Amino acid sequence: MVFKYERLDKDDAMLLVVDHQAGLFQLARDASPVEFKSNILAHAALGKIFALPTVLTSSAETGPNGPLPQEIVAMHPDAPFIKRNGEVNAWDNQEFRAAVEATGRKQVIIAGITTDVCTTFLALSLVDAGYTVYANSDASGTFDAKTAQDANDRMRAAGVQVLSMFAVALELMRDWRSTPGTKELMPFFDTYLPEYGFLARAHDAAIASGTPSGL
Repeated sequence: MVFKYERLDKDDAMLLVVDHQAGLFQLARDASPVEFKSNILAHAALGKIFALPTVLTSSAETGPNGPLPQEIVAMHPDAPFIKRNGEVNAWDNQEFRAAVEATGRKQVIIAGITTDVCTTFLALSLVDAGYTVYANSDASGTFDAKTAQDANDRMRAAGVQVLSMFAVALELMRDWRSTPGTKELMPFFDTYLPEYGFLARAHDAAIASGTPSGL
């Protein structure tokens, strides 16, 4: 099989927020709660930064699964928000499927809770329907690391590209001189990837008032 690198294209990509619900959040044990909250908010924020068509969906949110966080809903006040009442796989919901198809985009960035069910089932259905799927592994969570690994392996075997939030952001951006570029992405990283944000802060401080090390 000849490999063809299909890069994320902000003009052909869309973003799905799948069941990032307050109740289901408590099942995500493969990352710390603080880190995972940041990651799911970052996932939603990528849609806003890159002006990606975004679809929100929740599952039986009046029960134990709970609602989507208000921060996510507030980021996308005009996005379709499909509140499923029974379908485990969001693709089985006709309203959700229609919202995805209406975007006209063929690349789908996806994350959800849980990784092995809400993310994987939908990702496999999207691949089957002819979409190229990019699973943001940082913003999908499940019971433990083994379950996450098994789910990611299953998706990869079907052709889903599993990658980090950092990789999603930079592949969409491509060039720091682009728009969105440095101006938009540095505040994003400072908020959601503080390791990178503080690297940039240290660089700025060294330029402003640093003392050369002599190395």
